Amino acid sequence: MNTISHSQNMMTIQNTLLPIHKGSLQPHWIATAKSKGFDIVARVVDRLHLALRCHQCGALNKVRLFTLMNSQPNCSACIEQVWASDAAAAGLEFLSRDPKNRHYGLYRAACGHQLRRQFELIKRVAALQTGVRCETCHAASEIGVAQARGWHLLCPDPEGDQNYRLYKHMDCGHEQRVARVNMQTGRFGCGGCSEDWVAAPSFLYAMSFTLSNGRELVKLGFSRDPGSRLRYQLQRDMDMPCAILRQIPMSTGQDAIRLEKRLHAKLLREHADCVVDPECYRTQIRVKSEIYDARLTKTILGHLDKIEVQAA
Repeated sequence: MNTISHSQNMMTIQNTLLPIHKGSLQPHWIATAKSKGFDIVARVVDRLHLALRCHQCGALNKVRLFTLMNSQPNCSACIEQVWASDAAAAGLEFLSRDPKNRHYGLYRAACGHQLRRQFELIKRVAALQTGVRCETCHAASEIGVAQARGWHLLCPDPEGDQNYRLYKHMDCGHEQRVARVNMQTGRFGCGGCSEDWVAAPSFLYAMSFTLSNGRELVKLGFSRDPGSRLRYQLQRDMDMPCAILRQIPMSTGQDAIRLEKRLHAKLLREHADCVVDPECYRTQIRVKSEIYDARLTKTILGHLDKIEVQAA
């Protein structure tokens, strides 16, 4: 903060106590300062510097005489106010300028942790052009995701790829590089103990989708993790209403794909008019086939019920 106290020929500007220089003020200096939005309060430090009061906010600034006469001086307090406004719009609290780099500021995030970011980045965040995240919270989140999948997060990728991390499997102790997105979605296996997908347990599922035009669709398929399949693979439009209607456990992926193919063949033979053209949903669902009109939903669920009873 700037103060304007005078004491024993001294003046405080931006928390710094500066000596007042006794030299006179030239009329053309005063006129130039006014034309640029400032009043000259005094000469400070030496004959080459002036104390200027900003017309906009009233704060004091130490400015070189050369700068005043040859360019437009900036008010540090006004600039900080812009930084603070940008920070508030970005959901942050501006703390101070980074003393080590004039292009960076220090901020407090909503979580309470301190962030160091470029001013231009915060301006883009405030304009909703990008986002900002807390590294501390993000690291804790990645640890939690890994633990939920049965892995320990060890360290960043030994090969330096920011999209990967090194993990250790809790069950067998095997260590391996895994893409962060794959750890989130669960679409990977342990190189030490995992079964091949053909032998690993799987699910037959039915999912519903409602397109932006209101049309309702149903999909029959199989997956080791239907929730991950829906969220991370099929759902292109994250605002589209969709849900898993049923999922039937299968002892192996091989059993799941065998039954799925048999059901699709039966549906195609008996309900070809319910097969939906991929052009109708390609901008919202990331798949090219095996989508049916919702009027076939009851039929598909009925087939899944029979399979569940037979597998019991």
